[in-house]
Amino acid sequence: MQLERMQRSQARVRQGPDHRDGEQVTFLDVKQHFGLGHVRVGRWVSRSESLIAANMVFDALADLALVLGLPPIALGLREQLNLAFGHGGQQGVMAHYSPCERTLALAKHAGAGALAHEFWHAFDHYICGLAMDVGRGVNGRFASELWLKDVPLLCHPLNDRLDALFRCVLLSPDGEQPSDYMYRAITLDKSVGRLYFSHPSELMARAFEAAIETHAVFEYVDMQSGEISPKWLINPYLVTGTENSASVHGITSRQWGAMPVGAFPDNRHRQAIMQQIQAYFGLLGKALEKRQRGST
Repeated sequence: MQLERMQRSQARVRQGPDHRDGEQVTFLDVKQHFGLGHVRVGRWVSRSESLIAANMVFDALADLALVLGLPPIALGLREQLNLAFGHGGQQGVMAHYSPCERTLALAKHAGAGALAHEFWHAFDHYICGLAMDVGRGVNGRFASELWLKDVPLLCHPLNDRLDALFRCVLLSPDGEQPSDYMYRAITLDKSVGRLYFSHPSELMARAFEAAIETHAVFEYVDMQSGEISPKWLINPYLVTGTENSASVHGITSRQWGAMPVGAFPDNRHRQAIMQQIQAYFGLLGKALEKRQRGST
């Protein structure tokens, strides 16, 4: 029943292309379309619940691929990213990424809005061994974490863009000091007495999802006139709750996580971050498409 309500809310609020042409998909379709390693669905997820969830996950991942300029199959990170729905979760946690298992896990009734955040964690972990000369024994490390510790990126045009993204999020415009966003996160950590908000992987994940929620657009085609115009892309299953007002582009949605004020970049910073996100992933998408054409 709760997933049905979530589906109705998603259908009412979501604003984006119809990636499925109105068709029902399964988690097998999700696995194949996005190039995932394996997908596990919990034993307490009924057949009808699995179908509802598969549609929402499919739309969210397809929206993410569209925004990033990536072929959908690239989101599976060369089949190194696994997905679990209602399976292997953690008590009190709505969604998480496990580096050891390379699995993005979504809770059955409470994973909505966390997908973009957890995908960044998966990507941050995956890209570490490709973008940095780190050798063995780094299974649980993240590129953003090592970058902030001055581990150099390998010389490559893509890594230049990745470096620019890290700088945009974590450092001041002149590159000499931490960003205001990081300073606020340090203050939050002091208030709770532990390292969380200012951890580089969490800073990057929150910046990634916030930029997408606030600045993602898609090309809307008017079926009657054929006119194409930009529209805000809104998908509460992909990301929601990164703005303090919980209202994005005039549409209010339930927050998936109770984040305090100051936990996300401000709007001006989000815009700059989104530009760097699209510069990096756009170049990556073109490289992947070129490689695919060369192999056919």
